[in-house]
Amino acid sequence: MVPRIFHFVFGLKEQTGPFHLAHYLCLESCRQVNRPDAILFHYANEPHGPLWERIKPHLTLRKVVREPLPQSAYQGSGEGRLIAASGWSYAHEADFIRLKVLLEHGGVYADIDTLFVAPLPDHLYDYGCVLGDEGALADPRGVLRPSLCNALIAAAPGSLFITRWLEQSYGAFDGKWTSHSCALATRLWEQHPELVHVAPRHYFYRHPWTVAGIQSLFERRDPDLRDVFSLHLWSHLWWDAGRTDFTTFHAGLLTEDYVRAGASTYAALARPYLP
Repeated sequence: MVPRIFHFVFGLKEQTGPFHLAHYLCLESCRQVNRPDAILFHYANEPHGPLWERIKPHLTLRKVVREPLPQSAYQGSGEGRLIAASGWSYAHEADFIRLKVLLEHGGVYADIDTLFVAPLPDHLYDYGCVLGDEGALADPRGVLRPSLCNALIAAAPGSLFITRWLEQSYGAFDGKWTSHSCALATRLWEQHPELVHVAPRHYFYRHPWTVAGIQSLFERRDPDLRDVFSLHLWSHLWWDAGRTDFTTFHAGLLTEDYVRAGASTYAALARPYLP
């Protein structure tokens, strides 16, 4: 039901620097690990640089038309105002683009801060839609509730779950990070569990978006990677050198030398895919 094609969305803002090694390793690990029939790269601004030129021949490039979201929605909360002021609204555009792409083509969407570790199990291609559990999150009342993450989605073309998710996303969008994405997907799962298969957390999100989770990716070695098929890197939490609340690691330190010689979970698993 799910075609063996992979989708990535990138370049919704101007590309001022060369294509980063982490993004190259995402695409190269996808290519070598999953051996997909095609890798569709959906972009508004094409990347550049030596690593981009190296991976580009293995991709099918698809130019996307940007669909700016209503800026008024960002003014209703402190979280929304911060996102707008920081110029991060392009991430919300990507939330909508991924659903449209999957609805039309089907396949597997993954964020470009992913590293593929083992081929996705064959049985995941047999469902109309697959999402991964990212662990419990507190709701507005402080009650822990299950949460589904949209960083990796597998879906058949015309998936009913994706159809309803996209239709309801416009009304749910309020300028916050997850109201229209992970939170809405979780509500739809609770209402229509027959429309989506939920994969165990360790399949895609073995290392959560916590201090310990980020450190276990980049500063320590995880000895237990059983049934881990991909790593989500939560790059928005550490990419900039000025952000140190989760780790002192940052994008400037993720170099070929770090991957080649590093003893961390990420370095060890990414090493085979170095140029």
